[in-house]
Amino acid sequence: MEDSNLWKGIKRNDKKALKELHNRYYHQMFLYASKSFQVIPGLAQELVSDCFITLWENRKKIEIHKSVKYYLYLMLRNNIIDHFRKKRVLTEVLEQDFPTPGDETLFDEQQEYARLYQAIEKLPEQCRKILELAAFESLTYDEIAEKLKISKNTVKTQMGRAYKQLRETLDPKDFNLF
Repeated sequence: MEDSNLWKGIKRNDKKALKELHNRYYHQMFLYASKSFQVIPGLAQELVSDCFITLWENRKKIEIHKSVKYYLYLMLRNNIIDHFRKKRVLTEVLEQDFPTPGDETLFDEQQEYARLYQAIEKLPEQCRKILELAAFESLTYDEIAEKLKISKNTVKTQMGRAYKQLRETLDPKDFNLF
């Protein structure tokens, strides 16, 4: 379903449309916040979730003139900047020239990360879960082993398999994982 049709559904109080839009863009937006703004994973999750909450709560008032995707990224960018302003954290971050969602290179980068996320989604469940805990939650192998009640060696083996499969699926020159 087109984003514009999902937006129309959201404006008509369709929670399924919101969920579909969320599923479509959440991980890309998370990566955008994490990579482009160097936001820690927990904060990135919170700021991205806030975008979807705000979108839902203000659906009757919001007018989207460009694309829904553009609006979501712009909202996320503004949420990140507002967060740093309110917290007065890392003032030099505010002085940076942040990429705007209209930058062609930004969307090229997002496409690369979308491919990465799709490749991660295709990993076997245990490999994927272990990789996500390591990459998105910054857990150590010991912490992952404890959380999943498996051995540290199993974690190492599964991470190796995950990286091997990602290397086979993706061009290693495009990603700093390998």
